[in-house]
Amino acid sequence: MTRRYFGTDGIRGRANGVITPDLALRVGQAAGVVFRRGEHRHRVVIGKDTRLSGYMIETALVAGFTSMGMDVLMLGPVPTPAVAMLTRSMRADLGVMISASHNAYEDNGIKLFGPDGFKLSDDVEIEIETLIDSDLQSKLSQSADLGRAKRIDDVRARYIEFAKRTLPRHVSLEGMRIVVDCANGAAYRIAPEALWELGAEVFKLGVEPDGFNINRDVGSTAPAALVARVREVRADIGIALDGDADRVLIVDEKGQTVDGDQLMAVIAESWARTGQLAKPGVVATIMSNLGLERFLSGLGLTLERTAVGDRYVLEHMRQHGYNVGGEQSGHVILSDYSTTGDGLVAALQLLAVVREEDRPVSDVCRRFEPLPQILKNVRYNAAKPVTEARISGVIEEQRRALGAGGRLIVRPSGTEPVIRVMGEGDDRDTVERAVDSVCEAIRATAAA
Repeated sequence: MTRRYFGTDGIRGRANGVITPDLALRVGQAAGVVFRRGEHRHRVVIGKDTRLSGYMIETALVAGFTSMGMDVLMLGPVPTPAVAMLTRSMRADLGVMISASHNAYEDNGIKLFGPDGFKLSDDVEIEIETLIDSDLQSKLSQSADLGRAKRIDDVRARYIEFAKRTLPRHVSLEGMRIVVDCANGAAYRIAPEALWELGAEVFKLGVEPDGFNINRDVGSTAPAALVARVREVRADIGIALDGDADRVLIVDEKGQTVDGDQLMAVIAESWARTGQLAKPGVVATIMSNLGLERFLSGLGLTLERTAVGDRYVLEHMRQHGYNVGGEQSGHVILSDYSTTGDGLVAALQLLAVVREEDRPVSDVCRRFEPLPQILKNVRYNAAKPVTEARISGVIEEQRRALGAGGRLIVRPSGTEPVIRVMGEGDDRDTVERAVDSVCEAIRATAAA
């Protein structure tokens, strides 16, 4: 079924363009209908990042949920994984995160979590979509049954304690110099406090949100400022989160960046050694580097691949019993602790390994040599989508050029009108030619 609203990570788009107060109201009402089950007093928790539009969307969602008889607990700015955790711990029927993750402030989004803290299945999202476009008037609550709304003040401390408990008891960050970049986003107070309470000397970046500067030249998608700061203060490590703190990027003491593939390699090897790995393997997406797959194979571990999107990684983990998974972009899912990607918890697990091995981050995080991998984006007119069938001949030709040891993946973005072309292989020049050939074919087709 073609989706009108939900993409790979909830509903996302330009605030007051795609994500309007009317849409947010109807999402709240539709989700309220789906999750209003039984005779108990229903409740929903709503968190958000620091975008200006968060106030508008939050208010509209509150109106939608309360009109359906659901009580609303507003959490304020908190990371996405905190919303997932608090949905469970506060026995809510539904959790909502208002965020467009790593996007600029002009965008916003709505992510929904079920009472178990997991993102909703495709079937439930389709059910909500159908209701959004229906006449909801007859499903409104009676006047006496309307929901109530209030703000909750202690959630930041609750999440900090949860995150700290994921670190082994005997591990302290005492003496470590850590730069943490919070992207002027949802974790701007939480992440520095947690690291300081664990004993680290903390240097902060991206902790002055003003509604407009989320992800602007800071955070996991813009690590230059973090690299410079790590070198300036001679830190042991730099940690960059994105706008809603469900992904992380690491900078080692030399100023080199470390992506999600290397993080998964570190954690998987450590957990395999200590017996914490639930199954002999890791779940990642089709975008993860072949170097990771070869490294894990050398340890006797497998790499299970899914479609792009942390929800698909998590679904595979749940179905097949894996407890480590994630994406190259820095979504790392450790299901022993969390039901979604958690940038802070993933960083703490890495810090535990650094402490255990008593080696610099640059040594710990260079588990394998990545194969040359090139990713390019081609923007197109949303009114004239480009289908893979129209460029299939070029794709197959370039796959043959890369050979059995290479990969070529062409896929539309789930959040914007962009086609992503990723090539990978042992020879960089061959990979680059393959990617460029496909990009040119896409542009030619889009212009026709």
